[in-house]
Amino acid sequence: MQVKFGTSNTKGSNRSLIRPLQRDRGSGENELNSRRRVDAVMAELEKMIGLENVKGLIKELRAFVEIQRRRQREGLVSSANTLHMIFKGNPGTGKSTVARLMGRLFKELGVLSYGHLIEVERADLVGEYIGHTAHKAREQLKKAIGGILFIDEAYSLARGGEKDFGREAIDVLVKGMEDYRDNLILILAGYKDEMDYFLETNPGLRSRFPIQLEFPDYTVPELLAIAQVMLAEKQYILTPAAAGELEKILRREVLFGHRYNGNARMVRNIIERAMRRQALRLVNKKNLTRQELMSIEREDLLRPALPAGVKEGESNLPGGPPICYNNSR
Repeated sequence: MQVKFGTSNTKGSNRSLIRPLQRDRGSGENELNSRRRVDAVMAELEKMIGLENVKGLIKELRAFVEIQRRRQREGLVSSANTLHMIFKGNPGTGKSTVARLMGRLFKELGVLSYGHLIEVERADLVGEYIGHTAHKAREQLKKAIGGILFIDEAYSLARGGEKDFGREAIDVLVKGMEDYRDNLILILAGYKDEMDYFLETNPGLRSRFPIQLEFPDYTVPELLAIAQVMLAEKQYILTPAAAGELEKILRREVLFGHRYNGNARMVRNIIERAMRRQALRLVNKKNLTRQELMSIEREDLLRPALPAGVKEGESNLPGGPPICYNNSR
């Protein structure tokens, strides 16, 4: 995972990192409660599987903001780092979850006034006629003031060439970053290769996003740990045979499945499907024990046999949807 962290070269870089209205809130009971909420956010972050470099950067940011607050109290000059970020990674690798936690953290640290997350994509920013794009992009910026504007698949804003309205959206966003720099964080997210190309075609953006984080696909042990967390939250358990089968499924999907299969969404799909098959297995039994209601068996994870004469990806009904028993879909 690659982490890039630098200072801003935009105007106003000597501004205080702490919002003026928040500077004096950190006294007495309010400060104690705020610290507890910060600790709660950091505890949630630590519970996330993997992402060690991401966690490390967030700890750095928290420490930096708190030290700047202490410097202010001593009458020392406080510095600011630009907090606009690039998140690179496949779907389901934790990007939006981390963004939400960052919003809550920066609110409690006094960097943002609300800490909410507005998650958008190209269709939310790009209009269909002249003047429409600027209006849509400004509306999303206004919604995000005081929090984080998270743009998924941000590279799609530059995919249509010189005459595409996506470039107008980029211009509006860049202006908004400057206009609301004291109370807004912009995060551009997407696949690594596409985001790298996007930044190459927009060299002016690179310096505006000094923090670049890569979210790698989860390893098989990490995917197993994620599955256990998901099951525990829903009060299910895997039998030893089911745990072994799940590991086989995950290894097969990571090694031979779709290139983007190594993520938490795949695990969720597998677990939810196993829960449905467990329900089907148990529904006609009258006397069920607590253990039976909680246990996922190996057979709940196995793929059912395809109907006779039907190949995977085909439908056995005229005009019907394709049948796909791949656990990751």
